Amino acid sequence: MNDLMIEARDVGKAFGAHKALEGVSVSVPKGTVLGLLGHNGAGKTTLVNVLTTMLPPDAGTARVAGFDVVRQAHQVRSRIGLTGQFASVDEGLSGLDNLVLIARLLGASTKEAKSRAGELLELFDLTEAAKRPSRTYSGGMRRRLDLAAGLVGHPEVVFLDEPTTGLDPASRLGLWEIVERLVDDGTTVLLTTQYLDEADRLADRITVLAQGKVVAAGTSAELKAQVGRRTVTVTLADVSDVPKAQDALERAGMQPVPALNTLTAPVTSSRELAVVVRALDEVGLEATELALAEPTLDDVYLTLAAHAA
Repeated sequence: MNDLMIEARDVGKAFGAHKALEGVSVSVPKGTVLGLLGHNGAGKTTLVNVLTTMLPPDAGTARVAGFDVVRQAHQVRSRIGLTGQFASVDEGLSGLDNLVLIARLLGASTKEAKSRAGELLELFDLTEAAKRPSRTYSGGMRRRLDLAAGLVGHPEVVFLDEPTTGLDPASRLGLWEIVERLVDDGTTVLLTTQYLDEADRLADRITVLAQGKVVAAGTSAELKAQVGRRTVTVTLADVSDVPKAQDALERAGMQPVPALNTLTAPVTSSRELAVVVRALDEVGLEATELALAEPTLDDVYLTLAAHAA
């Protein structure tokens, strides 16, 4: 049985002469999160629009929840939830009325709509503000209400297009926790983001887009191993000791880069810290600090962006 809830193959989309997507392929198994990374204009939102049936692809095929996004668009729309970059709630209605309205539009009875709205208001910590006009909500509250609106119909697949844009750190953390709960309950999520820490925390797999093409894909650890390297940073008490320390590390087979009173060199494992200590000891130097740093998604993204450019 195929457990892929999102599957796109060689999807292309152009606007005039501009190719927004070119040969893009992604796959997302049930109950997992795909993080879609890319700069503004990389094609993230265009891909979301294709997968949510709002734009037809010019080339390739895409299926969501087992249904073709072109030939079976109605079946796709009945199984997905979408939260865009900006909250789209009706600010003249209360939080409760926003959710009840959507539930009724989806065919629920008045009783069922109120019950579902109550569940979501509690889940998103909006119960106390349920009857207030949503225009009085903070930015974080509006985003939570917007996400709740996308979940009214119990979607199997949720598309989150930069959902934490403009939120303060506390609100971002709250949304992350909600997404994690959804996935724990079996929901499949495609998350577009420019926040690398967001992708690192939430995504099971990451696809990086640049200029409408996939330039890398894998788990966070795989991407870090692909383009990032561990580094060791040596801090010396006296800046005048840097040349002597650099020479010692080079003779030990390392490639240190000096900066003020520090030297930074790529390493393959933590065992090379001992090499650093021995090399310095042989020339009578002692580091005031040794720091081993793992590659980050920031390193990955900057490297990939440079290559794409």
